[in-house]
Amino acid sequence: MTARRTVVLLCGAVLALITLVAVAPGLFSTHSPADIDPVNALRGPGAGHWLGTDQLGRDVYSRIVHGTRPSLLLGAGSTVVAVVAGTLLGLAAGLGGPVADTSLMRLTDVLLALPPLLLALLVVAVLGNGTGNVMLAVGIAFVPGYARLARAETLLVRRSGYVESATLLGLPRWLTVLRHVLPNALTPLLVLATVGFGTALISASGLSFLGLGPQPPSPEWGAMLAGGREFLQLAWWIAVFPGAAVTLTVLAVNVVGREAQRRFSR
Repeated sequence: MTARRTVVLLCGAVLALITLVAVAPGLFSTHSPADIDPVNALRGPGAGHWLGTDQLGRDVYSRIVHGTRPSLLLGAGSTVVAVVAGTLLGLAAGLGGPVADTSLMRLTDVLLALPPLLLALLVVAVLGNGTGNVMLAVGIAFVPGYARLARAETLLVRRSGYVESATLLGLPRWLTVLRHVLPNALTPLLVLATVGFGTALISASGLSFLGLGPQPPSPEWGAMLAGGREFLQLAWWIAVFPGAAVTLTVLAVNVVGREAQRRFSR
């Protein structure tokens, strides 16, 4: 077994474990994530509290475990928004006429000119704070990349022989799109989404860190980072361990996603 394969399998196992934690956090937590214990506030990692406690005496390990689901939902929801919207834009540009293609691609150029996090901040400023708005904002910020890929794949499939044959046989256009164009254009988008999920997770956690996402006392990783930044010198574990959870998840997603891209591009 090669070193690359070993790393990919290890990252896949990490993702499987993280997914299991998100689905059933109660199987892994040792305390309630909301239990306040002022007597044990700012207690360092050790017996009874494996990763220490925060400023309110809440168990950091249990809050990270219970924060897995909302953190992953933010990243997954943002990715779904980006893939769906990008696919629709790409299909419209690839199947529409020159005017529609040019107009939609110029729109994506404008969006690409803005850094994704800045664009997400602008959307949140318009829509307001909240989990759903953060998902939508981060999703919109990453739509241009998916739209461009969807357009390229649509144009490629549109010129293929089987699509031309279906058109000559009189198959309705909408049925041709659903049966031939969309399935073939969607495959590379889903592969790209495996890597894009990690980027969306970082961006969503960044907005939560700024206080724009899930609000306290929600045990979301970005919000936990924000809550621990004032105690870095006194109790470093409050911020370091949630940050490590984000880093480990994104690293595992990127490794698996890059491997999927490598295999798909063969």
